[in-house]
Amino acid sequence: MAPTKYTNFAPRAGLAYSPDDQSGWLGRILGGPGTTSVRAGYGLCYTALEGLSAGIMSANPPYGYDYTSLAPPLFSNPFVTAASGQNIGQRFPEPIPAFGASAANPNSSVDWSQYLPIAGVPSFFHQNVPPYSASYTLSLERQIEPNTLLSLTYVGSQTHHLLVLTSANPGDPARCSSVSQTDQIMPGTATCGPFGEGGTYVTSTGQVIQGTRGPFSSQFDAITYQKTLGNSNYNALDINLRHNRGPLELLAGYTYGKSLDLSSSLAEPVNPVDPNLSKAVSAFDMRHSFVASYKYELPIGHLLNRRNRLTEGWSLTGITRFSTGFPVTLYNNNDTSLLGTIPNGINNNGVDTPNVTLGNMEVNTNPRNGRPAFNTSLFSLPVLGQMGSAARRLFYGPGIANSDLALLKSLRLTESKSLQFRVEAFNVANHAQFYGAAAVSGNISSPSFGRVVSAGDPRLLQLAVKFYF
Repeated sequence: MAPTKYTNFAPRAGLAYSPDDQSGWLGRILGGPGTTSVRAGYGLCYTALEGLSAGIMSANPPYGYDYTSLAPPLFSNPFVTAASGQNIGQRFPEPIPAFGASAANPNSSVDWSQYLPIAGVPSFFHQNVPPYSASYTLSLERQIEPNTLLSLTYVGSQTHHLLVLTSANPGDPARCSSVSQTDQIMPGTATCGPFGEGGTYVTSTGQVIQGTRGPFSSQFDAITYQKTLGNSNYNALDINLRHNRGPLELLAGYTYGKSLDLSSSLAEPVNPVDPNLSKAVSAFDMRHSFVASYKYELPIGHLLNRRNRLTEGWSLTGITRFSTGFPVTLYNNNDTSLLGTIPNGINNNGVDTPNVTLGNMEVNTNPRNGRPAFNTSLFSLPVLGQMGSAARRLFYGPGIANSDLALLKSLRLTESKSLQFRVEAFNVANHAQFYGAAAVSGNISSPSFGRVVSAGDPRLLQLAVKFYF
């Protein structure tokens, strides 16, 4: 685990100021004493690593009871490789060595070959440090009238040492390419290619290459580190309006922001050669977002000129949202880079992306017209041994335009008890919402590449009764 750091200083600073100018153009803008405030803040925050992140390693050998076959085994005999018939031997029960065994403190009483080969195993890097974030805000609030408040806020953050997944023993594309052609190998032996980083190859001169991975041997296939080398940054402008007068309550907000990172979750590995090559907009980045919540007390009793328990207590409330979509994540699970960053149980995809050429992306945010979500002809598989030229995320999928409404009727029973009857409608316009981080398939290996593959719920109606006491 990461060592204790007693020098992790986490200061906080804040400032609030209310100008009192009353004359001139500045006074007209600021509105006089007590109507405008300026606030600024800065904070440096450290966080602990999730226990689950390290707990994933609990089954790893040599201290766990877990074995992952390098290739699909026979169902009847899980220690025989189905394709080759190779018997790798009985793996259980595995002897658990004494704690603390290492290269510097070897334990010669244990047959370490019992634990090899190891495939698809995550490892917590021994030099990890606590992640931290520097956050800062600057806001201006102006009371426009007694019941209306407008605020403008800049929000930013820089986060460092985020825990990300990266290959601990990646393949060497040059080494694999050197034995990828039949004239480079001994006749009758295998050639190296995608997903072959753990194989054995014999050159035309008779040299035996035991896998293309490094720095560890090929006995450690597709193992990964969980390393605190990630970073991210977020910047946004928030505009909020709050109004509360008479029968109307309104809160409306607009956000224009951008989030960048190396990895948006532990399921997204970063490039093991150069992590900065994985930098892209975050999977949850939403460039524009407008949300309004409101409540209006219906004047039924006033309109009917009949005020009683049946005509009073009616109100309409709702939430309306308009926002741009999430970015489309591009995948290339063909291992064309020959790095061998294949899924290992934590990540479902590797670091490879497709190639992209210049052209009209033809982003289509309205798939009702039957066209793809983007121009798939601009994408292709890279040459073996090379990374794709496309960033992990380049463009955005369909957004959302949705309203949820509720009609409420409150009925007072006693001074302290009342009933509230609710008729609630979600997606009241029954507008198809092709919205979400995985709404558009960005996997070039999939037949649905470039298509919208999921949508939100249709209109949903429900009745509810609340009892207040």
